[in-house]
Amino acid sequence: MPYDRHRNQQEVEREPAQSQRLGDGRDEDDRDREPASHGPQFGEDGQGPSGLGSPVARWLIPLSIPLAGLALLLGEPRLDVHWEHHPAHFWLVLITALLSVVLGYLSGEAARRLDDARLFLVSLAFVTSAGFLALHALATPGVLLEKKNAGFIVATPVGLAIASIFAAASALDLSPSGSAAVMRRQWLLRGIVFGLLGAWGIYSLSNLAPLDRALTEEEAHGPLYALAVIGLPLYAFAAVRYVQLYRRRPAPMPAAVAAAFTLLAEAMVVIAFGHNWHASWWEWHVLMTVAFGLVAFVARQEYRRRRSAAAMFKDLYLEHTAELIDRRYASALSDLTDEKTDTRTLREREHFSEEEARLLKQAAGELRRLDELFSPYLSPQLMTRLREQPGAGELGGEEREVSVLFADLQGFTAFSERSTPPEVVAMLNAYWAEVVPVVAAEDGMIERFAGDAVLVVFNAATDQPDHAQKAARAALAFVDASEAVAHGRPEWPRFRVGVNSGPAVIGNVGALEQRSFTAIGDTTNLAARLQAEAEPGKVVIGATTAAELTGAILEPLGALELKGKAEPVPAFRLVRLG
Repeated sequence: MPYDRHRNQQEVEREPAQSQRLGDGRDEDDRDREPASHGPQFGEDGQGPSGLGSPVARWLIPLSIPLAGLALLLGEPRLDVHWEHHPAHFWLVLITALLSVVLGYLSGEAARRLDDARLFLVSLAFVTSAGFLALHALATPGVLLEKKNAGFIVATPVGLAIASIFAAASALDLSPSGSAAVMRRQWLLRGIVFGLLGAWGIYSLSNLAPLDRALTEEEAHGPLYALAVIGLPLYAFAAVRYVQLYRRRPAPMPAAVAAAFTLLAEAMVVIAFGHNWHASWWEWHVLMTVAFGLVAFVARQEYRRRRSAAAMFKDLYLEHTAELIDRRYASALSDLTDEKTDTRTLREREHFSEEEARLLKQAAGELRRLDELFSPYLSPQLMTRLREQPGAGELGGEEREVSVLFADLQGFTAFSERSTPPEVVAMLNAYWAEVVPVVAAEDGMIERFAGDAVLVVFNAATDQPDHAQKAARAALAFVDASEAVAHGRPEWPRFRVGVNSGPAVIGNVGALEQRSFTAIGDTTNLAARLQAEAEPGKVVIGATTAAELTGAILEPLGALELKGKAEPVPAFRLVRLG
């Protein structure tokens, strides 16, 4: 509605600044500190620029300047100078609207790719502000329209009031189901926005009441104040929520959006009190330009750093979206590490930027190198378990039924005394080269090598219901392979093997700095004692293991007096499996 507010009866045009959203959805692993040219620096508390006092003061002091300026202009009319320049007004408003359109499009595309409702609602706030602001630009006399259009003149405060609803909604911590509900209706919400723009434009051009005449100053108060009453609390709510988000996860984009929403709220105040074509009237145009320009500047800096349009707004995502991004990166990194995909496929399938794909490829190469270096020190079963269950690396364990194979070389001490250290190592490596593959063939987990001894556990890192059978087969294959290596070398010591089944605690022992995965319990101790009773090249098993074997040929050894056992223990020599 056009209205007369100035004593020269000039028509006042008021344009609130478009809302920009400050959100911080950044994940735990992405807390980069920006250089001075890339955004604000953060203090040790991680809550804002260092050395500027309290967080509240850092926000309120600079953002209170526009309102202080408005009060000064209204209190000193001589300072509220008149400057009516139609082309300058047209291009200032149009450029501001275009900035908002670009931000709305980019944030909307990022939201669509990741189904993030927060970013989508921010994009609607940008688009709504931009659309009504563009209508206001068209109202500039003598540029595109021959004369002033009442509806277009007041389009800006109307657009800002509608945009404030989307801004406040975006500041809510939506649940995954709530976010999904919004994204299912994204085309409906877009349609409503564009429908409102079209309806307002058509109605305004039709010169229908009450947009067919200019309002007097008294008549203008009501509509402008009413719009401010709608927009101010919503923008204030959004700004406060984004400041809180920024304080939890300091990043340039959340800070920029929080400041932009504050500037838009102030723009609505200036619209309600400024004088047409005077400094107080131009102020709200500048506030909107600064609001959108600030977000655009930060978006450009984020793009230069991350080389991805979607990543520009990464710090605004909802919590579950940030977690989804982390999972996508982790999955992509895993696929690259295992060479299941390539960077070109990732760019096409996951919409990663070239820079993101390059960094993932580089990280995958480093992981492969580390895997090649350290995988020989861990059993394949343990590596698989740690990949699938990262929590399995914590200290502690669980009780499981296992079968334990324990083997060592009889006569190793005497051999070491009469041989050089290189000869001892060569002998051991010759044995291990043959026996390790036969253990791996039965999916046994080599818990450790201890000099001339080896401890193998079945049903430890992976589920093996037939663990006793596997352990027995591995034991027989073990002695066969070692005997083949010792053939023709009578001076070499010979392996003997013990196998026992029963409960044991499987897990990690040690300290935070270093730990090992092991099997602890009497089952393991008894396997070692049974091995000590075996003859070279033979396998001795406990009664629990023997009970699990069907059709095996066993030679009873009776009840053996074993070290550390209060009662004799039944044992058997395993000859062959059925």
